[in-house]
This record gives sequence, structure tokens and C-alpha cells, in this order.
Amino acid sequence: MQNFAQHAFLAVEKAFNALFGERLNPLYYLGAISYFLFWVAVASGLYIYAFFETGLASAYASVESLTHGQWYAGGILRSLHRYASDGLVITMLLHLLRHWTFGHHRGFRWFSWVTGVALLWLAYASGINGYMLPWDRLAQFVVIATTEWFDALPVIGGAMTRNFIYNANVSDRLFSLLSFIHIGLPLSLLAVLWIHTQRTPSAKTNPPRPLMLGTLACLLVLSLLKPALSQPPADMGTQPAAIDFDWFYLPAYALIHDWGPLRVWALLAGATVLLALLPWLPPRARVLRTGASMAVHPDERIIETRAGESLLDAGLREGLPMPFDCRNGGCGVCKARLLRGEVRLQPYQEEVLTPAERAAGMTLLCCAEALGDVEIEYVPLAGAKPLPVKRHLAHVTRLEPLAPDVMRLCLRLDRGAALRYHAGQYINIVLADGAKRSFSFAAAPGASDEIELHVRRIPGGRFTTAVFSGMAVGDAIRFEGPLGAFTLREDSEKPILFVAGSTGFAPVKSMLEQAFRSGLQRRMILYWGVRRRADLYLGELAAQWAREHGNFTFVPVLSEPAPEDRWSGRTGLVHEAILADYPDLSAHQVYACGSVQMVAAAQPAFAQRGLSSDDCFSDAFHLAPQRPLGSAQADLVKLGGSHV
Repeated sequence: MQNFAQHAFLAVEKAFNALFGERLNPLYYLGAISYFLFWVAVASGLYIYAFFETGLASAYASVESLTHGQWYAGGILRSLHRYASDGLVITMLLHLLRHWTFGHHRGFRWFSWVTGVALLWLAYASGINGYMLPWDRLAQFVVIATTEWFDALPVIGGAMTRNFIYNANVSDRLFSLLSFIHIGLPLSLLAVLWIHTQRTPSAKTNPPRPLMLGTLACLLVLSLLKPALSQPPADMGTQPAAIDFDWFYLPAYALIHDWGPLRVWALLAGATVLLALLPWLPPRARVLRTGASMAVHPDERIIETRAGESLLDAGLREGLPMPFDCRNGGCGVCKARLLRGEVRLQPYQEEVLTPAERAAGMTLLCCAEALGDVEIEYVPLAGAKPLPVKRHLAHVTRLEPLAPDVMRLCLRLDRGAALRYHAGQYINIVLADGAKRSFSFAAAPGASDEIELHVRRIPGGRFTTAVFSGMAVGDAIRFEGPLGAFTLREDSEKPILFVAGSTGFAPVKSMLEQAFRSGLQRRMILYWGVRRRADLYLGELAAQWAREHGNFTFVPVLSEPAPEDRWSGRTGLVHEAILADYPDLSAHQVYACGSVQMVAAAQPAFAQRGLSSDDCFSDAFHLAPQRPLGSAQADLVKLGGSHV
């Protein structure tokens, strides 16, 4: 059923694309058009209400005077009010149907779906209530049928008939109630509409201006060709033999006559419950998907995605300046490059994403759902401001010297909250004058409520000097983050070579601890290059890992060992040690963390040994993903904790 509906929608949308163009296809803006029609109904309703007299003797006459006495304004606006209300229900029904057709009502979207069902009933109730106010024969029928319908409920038990229309005794009190309801229902609809919209990131509540003008023009033409008119005035002393019935808003009233009120109540209650439960019907086997993340370039961010959420929605939810328009796979504005990982694509118009483009790694963010960790690259909106980074206040909890010039600095967030981050990411320490210093996380996420950093003393460095000379436990530190997209990729079975220089060991430590905790079985080898033996500030920890994990090997390399080091291990430059051990790197992945000089020297040498650029990762700022460090796009490599 859904597959057939999907093909039908795509076929109609394709035809509309040819007619209107994909940027103005009304089927891509059903929610926004519903908003627009609501405001048209509200604006026209306010004008009508200014001339409407809420009294038994004057209601019908005031509506007739408005309709015929000022047909050029009030008459047109009355018709506009009627047709905008009809259009609102139609676009809401189509909006709901499309979301069901493409499965956009399940999972975390259940709340939007359920509130959408409530909005539909509120729109219907507002329209039915509107039929009561002109006080013509149709209004008489709707009022009597409604009171009898509600009186059938045991909790009411005839109270409405007794209070308002008993023995044909209709008073101004009834019109006060009807007017109050006709104001209250749209206000309730607006409140629920606001709640409903807040769940959709960057939801568009206005259609493109040409669509607004075109919709308004169609409503005006319809109002002129077939104006909304009243039927003969109500007469509670007689029962109308025939009325001009509205099958669009009032089909339930015909069923009341044939089935009886209680059976119609049961039908509508059952239909409402069924619609509300559709996100869970039929039940699906639960798919446990944990840790799915999206690394985003050029923002250098990592975003957690939710099951069933499009990559576009995930990015917009975090405030990324991702371009989009139709959100339905029809315009191609959100086209981006999938660098890593797999996605499931919802149905889309094949003209905007050809098979050749898919083979080249392109995807549509609005239709792509991550099947695991993914990495994408997109072109931000022109002139978009950089995404603001969340700032935190933390206090120093530990200062532990690890080597003569390396300090373990531990922080805890104010109020004791734990910071969520990915192994390999970093933070920016914000100094008093706004200057920033970058340091990588040096522990696995969730291992502690502390943030562990490795700070290397830099002669003359403002922050590092303070860490070694003046900082104390309890001092307040402001920072922003987490930042960066340098994380361990787990979508390959290739052995991993970690290349760390000095405190470049910090992000490697974070990634290795996370790998051990998650039970990663891939072969992992750490080459840690330092100058002297004392610089292997956590060498014993790395050696312990090698003893405890059969898939891990630790290779320390000293570039300038002193006689007192009594060093018998590997010497020289760290990347040269790897070249000596691996004449062919085509079947490996390399993660390089260290100085600019180390990474810049290592990358081309590794490439000559067969290492693919897609398998070479480095801890970098503003580095285009998986591009050679010698390219024009590479301008700065982050030193793992060595900034001054």
C-alpha cells in the first residue's frame, strides 16, 4: 500500500515539477501552504467578525448585509474565508498522507504525527463551528444535530439541548457561546501548530512568494466565480425539508441520521485512535543503533543522528548552515558528498541525483538516513555565519606532572555535568582576552566525569606557563567545544597504524581507550615518537595495553636519545620507523597526530608506499577531509596539546 502511494506521489510530483518547476512545486510546501491558508482565514475572519452581530435577531441580517451590501469587500472576504478554510484542511490531509506514505511518522517523529492528527480535528471543528454563525437553515441543522450528537454522551445527558435549544428557545446566549468557540478553536489550533512546528528543525512556515501569490489569486478567482452565500434564514419553529449540504465538512452528520450518534462517536474515536497509533502500527522489530554519528565538513563537527532521521534534519537540528529547499528529494539543493559510511536513501526524483552522481559519492541529505557512522562534505549557504560553539565553565580538579614539561590537567564542568564528546576531538581553552588554545581529549568518552588534557610546556607560552607555574586546583577555566572531526573510523577491517609525536599521544590515548572499551578487534599498532626517554610520559601505560590486548602493539621511537637514557629501542624519526617496518601500506590505515613537520613529512612518504588518501587521517584544523597535506586546501595541522 505504501509503496503504491510512494510511486503515485513521486509521479504526481514529477508532473508538478514539469509544470511549476521543482523550486515552486506546491507538493513540496504543503506544511507552509497550510500555514499561509490559516493566516488568510484568520485575517478574513477578523474582518467579518468586525461586522458580525452576535444576536439571535441580527446575526443573519448582519451576514447578509456584509455579503451583498459590500460584496466588493465583505462578500469577497467571506468567500475567501470559506475557501481558505477548505484549502487548509486539504493541504493538511495531503501533508499527513505524504508523511505516512514515506514513513515519516515513525520513531522520534511520532510526536509531530500525533500533534498533526490533533491539528486536523481542530481544523475540522473550526470549520463546522463556522457553519453555525450565519444562522441560516444549514446553521440550524448543524446546531441541532451537534447538540443532539453531544447529548448522546452519558456525561452530558441532554444538558446542551435543555440549555440552548429546548422547545425552540434559542437566545443570544447561544451566539455568545458559538462566537467564543469560533475564536477559541483557531487559537487552540495555532498553539498546537506552534508546538507541532518546533519539532522540525528549520521548518519553513512561509511558502515561496510566487506560491503565496498564486494561492491567493486562485482563492480570489474562486470567490468571484462561486461566492459563499447563506441559505434561507433559520426558523426554529419549523424543520427544513431540504438544505444545501456540505459533504466536505459534514459527512459525519449524514451518518448520524443513518447510524445514530453513539455509533458515529465510536467510529470517530476509533479512527482517531488508529491515526494516533500509526507510528507504531504495524509493530516493527526494534533496531538497536547506538553511536551513529555524522562527521561534517567544512564545519569540523561531529553530530549524533537519530534512527530514521535524515542527515539534513540532523545538521539543521544542530544549527549547521546546510542549504535546502524542498526537503523531499525533488530539487537537489541539499546535494552533498558522502565521504565515508553508508546511507539509506528515501525515494527521490532521479533527475536530481543521477546514478553516475551516486557512484561518485554524491547523496541527497534530505533523503539520506545514516546506517552507521558517516562523514559528509557540503557547501554551506553563501554568507552563512560560523556556527556558534557552546561555551562551558569548568574548574581544575587535578594537576599531575607526567614529565618535566608535560602536565596532566583535569577539569570538571561546573555543576558536575559530564561533557559528551567523541574520542579524538578537542576543546578550545578561552583566555581572558578571548584568545584560544586547543587541546585534545586524552581519555575515552564516558570514562570519567573529568576532562583529561595533556599540556606540554612551551617556553613563553601564556597558557602553558600558567599551567606549570600559577594554576591551582579549583581555578575556573572557560572553554568551548567539543570540536573536530578527527575520530576513529570503524567501518574498515584494515590494521591501524597510530603515529603520535610528543603530546600527540593525547588523542591517540582517547581513541585507543575507546577501542579497548568497545571490544574493537582490528590490529592496532602505536608508533610514539619523542626526543628523549623521559618524554614517553605514559610509556608504561602503553606497554601495559600491549600486554593486556593481543591486537595491540606499542613501538616507542626516540629521535635524540641521551647516553643516560640507556635506550636500546628504535631511534630516528617516527615515520621512518614505520617505513622500515611496512614496505607496503596499501592494506593499512594511518592516524597521524603531532607536529606540522612530522605530519607533513610522513604523509607523502606513506603515499609512496601505497597508502590511499582515504586511509590517511590527521588531527587538523581547516583541513579538507582526506586530502593530501601538501595540497592547497591544507593550511594548519593541530598539535595535540602543544599550542601556546
